[in-house]
Amino acid sequence: MENLKFDFVFLGQSILKYQVPLDIFTTINQIYEQNFHNLAPANGQLVGKIENEHSLFYHGEDQTKMKNHNMLPQNITNYFMTVFKHYLAFNKIRDYQTHLNSIWVNEMKQHEYNPAHIHRGMLFTGLSSVMILKLPESYGVEYSAAEQPQNGKLQILGASNGYFANVDYQPEIKERDFFIFPYDMRHCVYPFNGPGYRRTLAANMDVDYNPIQNRGAST
Repeated sequence: MENLKFDFVFLGQSILKYQVPLDIFTTINQIYEQNFHNLAPANGQLVGKIENEHSLFYHGEDQTKMKNHNMLPQNITNYFMTVFKHYLAFNKIRDYQTHLNSIWVNEMKQHEYNPAHIHRGMLFTGLSSVMILKLPESYGVEYSAAEQPQNGKLQILGASNGYFANVDYQPEIKERDFFIFPYDMRHCVYPFNGPGYRRTLAANMDVDYNPIQNRGAST
């Protein structure tokens, strides 16, 4: 865990940005592409206006639209647990229980988008994430205000407000970026126009903890 590279953004709650190891990144893309036609659709559980939303991992109660399954090798799921636990350690959260709940891929084509939303698993408390797996060569024409491009942007909205507060985070994303943040941080993705695909992965991990007893200024 000492060798993990990350950046820190504070919006009242924390966003940590990691770089996915190349072997993990390559393996996830290969699993998605090679098994695409056999992957369970995830649209029924998601709010995205996206045709291709497919599940790679679900470990929860069987539902009508989703049954337990796992398309990922153990080193991949171990990576997610390691990074999620690093987030909790960095934020001085302690004495908690975790449960890796779900992992899925959103592959957006032009004009598709993800409206502002939050996540949850089997619990309302936990961590979600966005991993950048593939980006289009171009996001297309900005119809106005081209000096402030918005096409295809990820935007994460903080709960803080007031003068001089950082109220949102809109990173310049690149492949292998991996953002982790709490379930209740709203986030969205704007549509783009043009050829190609914008492929991202999301993973949810439940965190069962007491917000008073399990948080401290020192470990």
